[in-house]
Amino acid sequence: MKESLFILYPSFFTLYLPSMLVCDLTQFYSPVGGGVRRYLQEKAKYLATTGHRHLLIVPGEKTQRRQEEQSTIYTIESPLISRTARYRALLNLALVEEILEQEQPDIIESGDPYQVAWKAIASGRGLGIPTVGFYHSHFPEATIRSVANYFGGLSVLIAAEISQRYVTALYNRFQATLVPNPDLIELLKTWGVENTALMELGVDTSIFYPNRERGLFLRKKLGLKEHQKILLYVGRLAPEKNVRLLFESFAHLHQRVPYDYHLIVIGDGTMRAGVQRLQEKTGEVTWFPYCQDPGELADFYRAATLFIHPGIHETFGLVTLESQACGTPVVGICDNSMERIIFNQEQRGALKNSSFSLADAIMAFEPSAVEQESQIVAAAVAEHYDWKKAFHRLLTIYQEVIEAYE
Repeated sequence: MKESLFILYPSFFTLYLPSMLVCDLTQFYSPVGGGVRRYLQEKAKYLATTGHRHLLIVPGEKTQRRQEEQSTIYTIESPLISRTARYRALLNLALVEEILEQEQPDIIESGDPYQVAWKAIASGRGLGIPTVGFYHSHFPEATIRSVANYFGGLSVLIAAEISQRYVTALYNRFQATLVPNPDLIELLKTWGVENTALMELGVDTSIFYPNRERGLFLRKKLGLKEHQKILLYVGRLAPEKNVRLLFESFAHLHQRVPYDYHLIVIGDGTMRAGVQRLQEKTGEVTWFPYCQDPGELADFYRAATLFIHPGIHETFGLVTLESQACGTPVVGICDNSMERIIFNQEQRGALKNSSFSLADAIMAFEPSAVEQESQIVAAAVAEHYDWKKAFHRLLTIYQEVIEAYE
């Protein structure tokens, strides 16, 4: 293990810590987008500007190693488990350990809760490397919903108990568990997870900022009508994202006020057929399977009148911040953890988790109010959530973990 100057100069730990090699290991990685991928890209950029190095190990179509500025990226040949979202199952765990042994990172961050996480813990112990876990997804909710769909009653209670025991057993083996949501931290603590640390995400305000002209230009480019209110959804088309509610709500809107609203959907997944049916039924839906260019994505946010976030089980909601950073208010479902990062001057989300309630909340937004709020909302996001602040916090956590481990 590398010698740390913290041992010699504890009061100057942050200043004199040697350059770190930070390893991110996850199978929650898609080449076409996703919140975890965005987080890892932004982290690599930040580490490069602060003199640290980045090692990324993810599944891919083939096994290869490549260098990108300060980042070393390994992809390990892995089978597809989703042809739409392009996620893969990383099964060659022996190769993971070979890479870790060869590269010798100073710290390992595991980004998913399955077999890769257990391998990260085992390899970290074997190689003398501290390991932290990032709780990106509250996966027990998905497990419980799946059981409820097919069984119910006692089976749901059993699934909940097993999920909680699994989470506690796994994450207590890490030196720290990074959680992006304070409410979720409290829940995990009640389950028995003892090593949580708050690690909220951020937004790149040099890319995501208000620019009305660029938004209007994209509207014209897409051939959208001037009088229409543009609704935007960005994310996976999956049941856990509650997108069925979004589709049903838009159908209600189209029925109530035909052609007043147009929906843009950016994302792909198992529920793509729902988007296609809505396109055929209304003629007012534009669908893009993905948008990999952050600058182009920012223009979609700017072009929208409202961003719609129907999810109720999100751990953070990165797209919600990006939209508001571009000056576009968000409409979601009230009484869930997303509310704390929605900066509308008045809380005007859907009062119930129902398609009619979401449609009512959308119609309650007046375009004039949206214009007035755009700069206020963007300024609030820039003040409270910026990647630089987020990653400064992350490096502090890393430093504390490494010092305690040594």
